[in-house]
Amino acid sequence: MKKIAIIGRPNVGKSSLFNRLVKKRDAITSDLAGTTRDVKRTVVTILDKEALLLDTGGLDKGCELFDKIKEMSLKAAYAADIILYMVDGKSIPDDEDKKLFYELQTMGKDIALVVNKIDNDKMKEKLWDFYEFGTGDIFGISVSHNRNTVELLEWIASKIPESDRIKEEEEQEEEIEVFEPEVLSDEEFFAQYDEEDEDDHFFYTDEEEVEDDSIFGNNDRIKEYDEEDINHIKIAIIGRTNVGKSSLLNALLKEERSVVSSVAGTTIDPIDETIEYKDKQLTFVDTAGLRRRGRIVGIEKYALMRTTQMLENANMALVVLDASEPFRDLDEKIAGLVDKNQLACIIVLNKWDIADKQNHDAIIEEVRDRFKFLSYAPIITLSAKSRLRVDKLYDMILKVNENYSQRIPTSQINEVIEYALRRHTLPSVSGQVIRIYYATQYDIRPPKIAIVMNKPKGLHFTYRRYLVNKMREVFDFTGTPLLFKAKKRGR
Repeated sequence: MKKIAIIGRPNVGKSSLFNRLVKKRDAITSDLAGTTRDVKRTVVTILDKEALLLDTGGLDKGCELFDKIKEMSLKAAYAADIILYMVDGKSIPDDEDKKLFYELQTMGKDIALVVNKIDNDKMKEKLWDFYEFGTGDIFGISVSHNRNTVELLEWIASKIPESDRIKEEEEQEEEIEVFEPEVLSDEEFFAQYDEEDEDDHFFYTDEEEVEDDSIFGNNDRIKEYDEEDINHIKIAIIGRTNVGKSSLLNALLKEERSVVSSVAGTTIDPIDETIEYKDKQLTFVDTAGLRRRGRIVGIEKYALMRTTQMLENANMALVVLDASEPFRDLDEKIAGLVDKNQLACIIVLNKWDIADKQNHDAIIEEVRDRFKFLSYAPIITLSAKSRLRVDKLYDMILKVNENYSQRIPTSQINEVIEYALRRHTLPSVSGQVIRIYYATQYDIRPPKIAIVMNKPKGLHFTYRRYLVNKMREVFDFTGTPLLFKAKKRGR
């Protein structure tokens, strides 16, 4: 599959073009230079032909962060087959742009000069200035107004071989299902969901469990599961800023996929990458570092929204903590997102190479004390920077996913329930005897067990916790939450 890289200086419209080509608002866009920092990859269809589209960070220089962004962007460009070099049509041609454009031309790549922000016919005269780049493949477009993009699409399609054309059956299916969505700016999109919150934090976890029997209305039948889906594990890497999430992603992939710098909040767009390991697909997502609400500024608000969206679609979370410094309250609140989304979990103590190893037991004890709601999560100490024990994480992920996806036979579940009832009977409520008839697992990822009883509201959360503990004593649920819910018979 051909690779198409969109490169150029900051704020020329690369991410906007990327969103236009993928036909959805995928990359975060803003007027702030350096919004895109990592290389974002998505398979796109260009006039019935498939290709891998790469959105890169701006080719700027100055601080450590921008130098690393430029380095990674150029690396993507050199590896691409087709290059869309974007410039701002409202400015004069830049000597650095011309120098880099000439260099890429000498490599024999298919390269087009895309002059963006040609918003009206009068501005077309500006295109003559850009013939200094020495190419005839110049396209004056306006991404924001969707002007004059057809010729660019035809040029891209002409560089993609016929072997990458989508089959006719798939084309007919697309004609029925695919539609052109309304393209909103990120500001417009997030404004729909942006609500004022007096709380200084951006999320919280409830300590009290809320009963909701209504969810069982359609869950009496055992579902059929797609084995291929179970073999695909979507893993979100979460934590506060500068705990080493991007370094961990790079270590797991064994390549520099995500920009790493000492600048807090380097990662903005969630970056995902899939690898194969022991017949499983592992998709790692490097999410933006999270802060307290009062400290979230500018595009970080959008990054937070994208992170929470990624967690909703994930199966597992790697909660990354910095073992070289004291844990913070914010670490606990971030970990609360795992509990909220009912994800499988592994707690990663990063930077172990510079941590106080003599206090190993004390550090582990503090983690267990602070993160009691993740008591089921295994803990691994490692160093993403030096790759210390990173290789052990792969097998741990597979084991946790196995536990997260397991189905326990109904007979075995009821043996445990009967044993638990003999050890500690259900207390009566207002003089009414509370009976459990039987229990059955009705869902996986995470495992969910329905308790069929005469008075569902009589199952107090403390007794539910007691049943969870008894199940964990018998079955291996390491790394996964285990949910018990009550329902009436026949409902």
